[in-house]
Amino acid sequence: MADFLRQVCLIAVTLAAYLGIRRLYLRYNHPLLNVVALSAALVIGVLVACDIPYTAYAPAKDTMTIFLGPATVALAVPLYRYRHLLRRQAIAIIASVAAGSLLAMFAAGFVAKRGGLPRDVVVSILPKGVSIPFAVEIAHLYHGIPALSAAFVVATGTLGSLFGGWLLTRLGIGHPMARGLALGTVSHAQGTATALMEGEQQGAMAGLAMILAGIVTAGFAPLAVWLLGLG
Repeated sequence: MADFLRQVCLIAVTLAAYLGIRRLYLRYNHPLLNVVALSAALVIGVLVACDIPYTAYAPAKDTMTIFLGPATVALAVPLYRYRHLLRRQAIAIIASVAAGSLLAMFAAGFVAKRGGLPRDVVVSILPKGVSIPFAVEIAHLYHGIPALSAAFVVATGTLGSLFGGWLLTRLGIGHPMARGLALGTVSHAQGTATALMEGEQQGAMAGLAMILAGIVTAGFAPLAVWLLGLG
């Protein structure tokens, strides 16, 4: 019973952190009020202050992540609502996401290799722009370090969700479709979450871009490994 109550309390703390930061973001619309990053920081702060180990928080985390599957499937709803836009702009959408995904992968690999990093680290950084399942599998297939790839993915998503929208605004990019595609391409799930905060169309485009970016990155990873001399 005590474990159940602790789990309920930890879930409540997590939800409160999320809803509080989300309310602040919607009110002030400041790029540093990132829902994912700040919510995680608040939860970590509570755990440290209350001397609660991660092993005690894990059951609450596992309960909440059960809903990741339904939440991901729910992204199909806004996509369906904008199906007319997808049909009309299909070529532009695929071309832009493919170009962004390839540029992100090759640029990361080139910079990492020129910086003298070990081969397994360079391979691990290649899929940093896609979601963790894609990145981990790519790293495993080409003898990288899956755990390191996951860390690069989290870092990329956090930075992209923090500064992606702000940078797009500074560059004068205000079209909902363009903003959503950009955030989903370079910041995967975290970018999609940020795009959804901006609007339904942005979120729909970001969700589509996240999926397309994963497919493109996985499909062209062998070429990137070969061209960068990592094979």
